[in-house]
Amino acid sequence: MLRETLLGMSRSDAVQKMITGLPATDQLVRGFVCGEGPDDAVLAARRLVGQGLRATLTELCSPTTSAEQADQRTQAYVDLLDRLRREKLAGSTEVSITPDAIGRGQAGQLRTVEAQTLENARVICIAARTAAGLVTVEPGDHRSTEATLALAAKLRKDYPDTGVVVSSALRRSESDCRDLAATGCRVTLVKGADPAGDPAGYPQRSEIDKSYVRCLKILINGTGRPMISTGDRRLIKIAETLALQAGRAPGDLEFQFPYGIGQAEQRRLLAAGHTVRVRLPYGPDRYGYLVGLLTEHPVNLAELARGIARR
Repeated sequence: MLRETLLGMSRSDAVQKMITGLPATDQLVRGFVCGEGPDDAVLAARRLVGQGLRATLTELCSPTTSAEQADQRTQAYVDLLDRLRREKLAGSTEVSITPDAIGRGQAGQLRTVEAQTLENARVICIAARTAAGLVTVEPGDHRSTEATLALAAKLRKDYPDTGVVVSSALRRSESDCRDLAATGCRVTLVKGADPAGDPAGYPQRSEIDKSYVRCLKILINGTGRPMISTGDRRLIKIAETLALQAGRAPGDLEFQFPYGIGQAEQRRLLAAGHTVRVRLPYGPDRYGYLVGLLTEHPVNLAELARGIARR
């Protein structure tokens, strides 16, 4: 019920306007979003790298609506990667992109739009290679999953270290993980927060968790590099056990955490020799991200509810 309520909130403009104006919401955002722009993200990445952690920079932005806007976004990613190179952070900080942000979100003939999206993604991958950095492709939502997987597959032909994000909230993800595990690529497994009632997704959080474990087994026993992206300690423990059973050394997989979640667990995993990465979201579209985060970590909803009650 809570997950359905939160996802319903995310689709309501009236609720969004009310909630984003609350002091409690602003406080929550500052705790889970590292800032408005790339300067904030780079500063946060520098702090994390100084602690022995790694970072993923994720821009929270709306889909592009024109070819010009897509090109501007692409250049912004190129500039960001060059800055990471100059500040000697590229080796520890990857950049995450969505197809919708670099072209696919615009109207027009699908073939033309997809061609521009691929070209822009290649430009970003070239910049990442020059910077000795990494790129991961992730879907903006479940509807762009197929396009995201197809884009990542095309990029891996020339840039084999390109990663891709898979959500255990989708019924198709076990099959996708089997295909990806056989390619040896980097796969980031997230829970995700897809629309309740959509037949493409699981309706209950318990089913999403079970799907996560099934996907974990496939990835950990595959030939690629599993990147376990969750702050859920139960799932982290299961992943550690599965990795041990599969004979994987700590450096053979990676644990990722949302910004503001699980600092104590991060330190524990780091001390055990694991690679630990923090996902650093930044940008203007923070509302949808906050709601999605609350569906996975509903304990943080209490602060938001208290703020609404005081309004």
